[in-house]
Formats: sequence, structure tokens, C-alpha cells
Amino acid sequence: MNKLDKQYTDLLQDILDNGVKKEDRTGTGTISVFGRQIRHKMSDGFPLLTTKKMAFKTMVTELLWFLKGDTNIKYLVDNNCHIWNGDAYKNYLNHTQHEASYTQEEFINLIKTDDVWAKVWGELGPIYGKQWRSWKRYRKVEDVEHKETLHIIDYIDQIQNLINELKTNPDSRRLMVSAWNVGELDQMTLPPCHYSFQMYTRELSAKERTALGSNGSTRLYDSIKEGNYETIDADVEMHKVCDEKNIPTRAISLMWNQRSVDTFLGLPFNIASYGLLLEIIAKEVNMVPDELIGNLGDTHLYSNHIEQAKEQIGRELSEDERYDLCTAQKSKMTAISEEDYIKYNIPTRTREPYPLPTLKIEGNEPSIIEKTAYWKPEDFVIENYQSHPSIKAPLSN
Repeated sequence: MNKLDKQYTDLLQDILDNGVKKEDRTGTGTISVFGRQIRHKMSDGFPLLTTKKMAFKTMVTELLWFLKGDTNIKYLVDNNCHIWNGDAYKNYLNHTQHEASYTQEEFINLIKTDDVWAKVWGELGPIYGKQWRSWKRYRKVEDVEHKETLHIIDYIDQIQNLINELKTNPDSRRLMVSAWNVGELDQMTLPPCHYSFQMYTRELSAKERTALGSNGSTRLYDSIKEGNYETIDADVEMHKVCDEKNIPTRAISLMWNQRSVDTFLGLPFNIASYGLLLEIIAKEVNMVPDELIGNLGDTHLYSNHIEQAKEQIGRELSEDERYDLCTAQKSKMTAISEEDYIKYNIPTRTREPYPLPTLKIEGNEPSIIEKTAYWKPEDFVIENYQSHPSIKAPLSN
């Protein structure tokens, strides 16, 4: 059941009803609320909104870019992902001031074709990928032999450390990754909006594991329970069967924290991106994706996104509109009953949510974290995705 789209459109309505006007760094202006939350059960489907068409490949490309530890937009541009173009171009204008002589289109074309130019002007500083995969650390080491103190710089791979901890200490309360490196914020083209995430695991019951091994059915579990076992013995026996089939023993959840939320353009991508990250890490550690939670700080709509938000929220269809939709499904109708509306799945609203899609990760190799260089956006396939048309809106940089 798709509860996600309803949560999202309710959030849009909340901002429209309760948001206060605020100025912002882009000069666009917003209406804003503070402290909201999104919760989604991954068993309900992959969290890709259906009330407007989402650019799934663009989202995947950006997440792989983060996981590679990359901070240069060339990888994005080469894969037709333009999310960060405006930030890179703005950085170029800020540094060159009156010397800048290229339009944004010309600037991006140079990123594509000139490796030297891309190395200099495609770089965004120590943003997400850098902090996730190589957080800089300064250490003092005493050299006893030479009686001196050495100042050493090394790097922490937070993602790999997280994977290792999930495999060895899954009940830890320190399963966290942060992108908010205070010492390097001034070197970033844009400080992180979604600044950290935390993971949580729990043991699956025998019944849950059995359902996984029976394609969602509890038939295998029930057949054991019907035997001559006591209840506790049935659970023990079922765990043994599941162990033999390498069925996961744990469920894993992810909660991300976001200081600034562009609710119309950015948040749908954030939801899907962290949903995909949860799927990837779950595959890596052989766990079942459980719950996805987003904690949202300054949750806003830009002033030039108001009408688009209203369009996505939609409205109730009139009886005449529903009648016309129904007659279009069945010719030569003389009368329409409530059963006809149900039979032909006639919506009650414009932009009524569709069922959520499913995700397929191509290949059996789970080690995406260690082998990010080999993975491509095409390795992640969204299936059974049905959506309403996309809604265009300008991006504020």
C-alpha cells in the first residue's frame, strides 16, 4: 500500500497552510515549517513517489557518486546528471568574478571535453563523498626513538567502517555516518543539507524469516507448527531451516537527518536516495531493509514552487469527471454503477497515488562498497513504476 505519497502531499499542504515567509541565501524566498518527519516501511515498496514522475537514474547516479567518494561533477555530467551543475557554475563565477566569460552551457561543455578544466572547475570541495569515504583526521604520534612528535594526516572511510560494524556488532548504537565536518565547511561549495544518517538492526522472528523463504507466505512456518513440536521447538527448527537457506537473520533500518529541505525538488530525491542506500547496505550485510525515516529541519517550499506543489497535491474529481473517465474505459454504457468505478479503477482525485514500484539490483556480487568503480547506474532497475507526469520547477542555487 502506498502511504508514502500521501505523507508527502500532506507535508506539502502543511507547508502551504502553516509555513512562514523567510528569506534565504538564494534570494528566491520560501515559506517554511520546522521539525517534520517521513516514515516508510520498505516492505510497502521502493520509496519513489508516484504523484509525479521521478528521474530515477539521476538519483542513482548521484548516490553512486557519493559512494565513490567523488567530489568532482565530471562523473555526473558524463552520466547525464545535472543536479550539481548550478553549484559548480556559481562557484566558478564567484572565483573568477568579472573575468568569467562562459555561459553555464559553455561551462558544462568544457567539463565534458577538457580534463584540465574539469579538474579545476568541476571540483566542489570536501562535500558528501569526501566525508563519507575519506574524512581527514590529524593525529599526533610520539617518535620515541628520535624524541619528537609527528603530526600525521590520515583518512577515515566511514562507509566501510559502518559495514564492518554492522557485520561484527549489529546492535551497536554507533552505526552512524556524518557529512558535517565543521573544520571543512568553509571549503565546501555547499555545506551538506542531509548531514548524517544512522542505522539500526533487529533480529527477525522465525515467522518473519520463514515468510522471506516462502516468497511472503508463512506456509512453511505453519507446517512446522502443525508438527509434534512445542512452540519454542518449532521456532528453533524453523531458524535452522532458514540458516540452511542463508535467509537473513536481521532487519535493518536507516534514519537520515536534514537541516535544510527543498521540499518540492529535493526531498523526493532524498527519500529515494536514502531508500536506495538502505537497499545497498542491506545487500552488503545480508539483512532485510526495514524502515526508512527522515528527520527534517527547515522544511520549505520556494516561492516559485507554490503552484507546482498545489498541482501535485491535486484535488477531488467531480462526478462528471469520474463519469467521463469511466465511459472512456467502457463504450456503449447506458448507466454507471459504483461497481463500474471500482472495476475500472477510476480515481477519486487528480494525481491519486499509484502502487509503489520495486527495486532490482543486477548481479549477485554484494560488495558494492568495496567495488564502487565497477557499478553503473544501469545496475539498479526500477520495476512496475507507474506515475503521473513530471512537474517542472526551477532550481535555486
